[in-house]
Amino acid sequence: MSWRPTYRSSKFRNVYGKVANREHCFEGIPVTKNVHDNHFCAVNAKFLAIVTESAGGGSFVVIPVTQFGRIDPHYPKVCGHHGNVLDIKWNPFHDNIIASCSEDSSVRIWEIPDGGLRRNLTESVLELYGHSRRVGLIEWHPTTSGILFSAGYDYKILIWNLEIGEPVKMIDCHTDVILCMSFNTEGSLLATSCKDKKLRVIEPRSGKVLQEANFKNHKVNRVVFLGNMKRLLTTGVSRWNTRQIALWDQEDLSMPIIEEEIDGLSGLLFPFYDADTRMLYLAGKGDGNIRYYEITLEKPYLQYLMEFRSPAPQKGLGVMPKHGLDVGACEVFRFYKLVTLKGLIEPVSMIVPRRSETYQEDIYPMTPGTEPALSADEWLSGINRALADVLQAAGGIAATEGRTYAEGH
Repeated sequence: MSWRPTYRSSKFRNVYGKVANREHCFEGIPVTKNVHDNHFCAVNAKFLAIVTESAGGGSFVVIPVTQFGRIDPHYPKVCGHHGNVLDIKWNPFHDNIIASCSEDSSVRIWEIPDGGLRRNLTESVLELYGHSRRVGLIEWHPTTSGILFSAGYDYKILIWNLEIGEPVKMIDCHTDVILCMSFNTEGSLLATSCKDKKLRVIEPRSGKVLQEANFKNHKVNRVVFLGNMKRLLTTGVSRWNTRQIALWDQEDLSMPIIEEEIDGLSGLLFPFYDADTRMLYLAGKGDGNIRYYEITLEKPYLQYLMEFRSPAPQKGLGVMPKHGLDVGACEVFRFYKLVTLKGLIEPVSMIVPRRSETYQEDIYPMTPGTEPALSADEWLSGINRALADVLQAAGGIAATEGRTYAEGH
């Protein structure tokens, strides 16, 4: 697919990846050597969090995102877990709140003070126990405050209401380890991939499986909802052991719409989707490159654009939320790349080349805001509501040329 010439008109056809200067990277971080297939990295407009190698328990560091350079070996850590930390995720509506899960079967919620940590943080805001085995995945609900999903090696997904600190629902339809969870735009549907070789679309409040695909010829590792396009994209391995991606209709998983073979490498393919630009990024674990595509509703559905290449292999990637991007540089996406061997975190910006230095409204359409659309009780009662759209503004500085939706839209 990647060798086909493209002559189609697209404003993202010439997007290129730009690695930050060395003085804007983070060095000296003992990135975890755990082989669990997660990113071990989470980032927002305030902080960068990295899971670190540690003895006698699990820990991660939280660094202000502007505090570049070499990190002191004795830099304070978040270290309350009794086992290796397997996943960390920032609350999408509160930049100081982060969730973590661990091999100690717990999920914990932490509050990070403005300016970062001055001493080791061992006391969490909440300790959540409900899984009987280690917890490998966590996801915040995309539109609701105080709802967190966790997937454990007990094959169960628990839905936590953090306002009461209790699980309010258990999804118990999987027969093996859950590999990935992804929500649609309004959070009314949950897609999962599982080691039992099935792709599922689930109504999370009832736990009902709406659609299910069983793979005989290939293995699906990761799944992502493509915004409000009613499509899913999966990455996996074909029967010939080549990496491949597949596009699915969320309402009919009997057959993929298309399948594309990528290459013969063995590393897991992580998919990242930007619903605003309809761009898909594919980054291989252990690769140095990131491929990117444009998604369309008509054939050919997946339009290959270009590939960012780097000699340094990535263990995982964090993604900066839209409100943390630099609109002045026409930046449409930013990765934080973990380079384990060097203890290095390297920002990689995806940039649309433009001559004008004025705000480029066409590449920054309306994007979901940072205020929750629903309370936990409202969502649990069956209400669905998407986040209010606000104009993309990097670093909290609204672009004067832009429009914003009225409060309460």
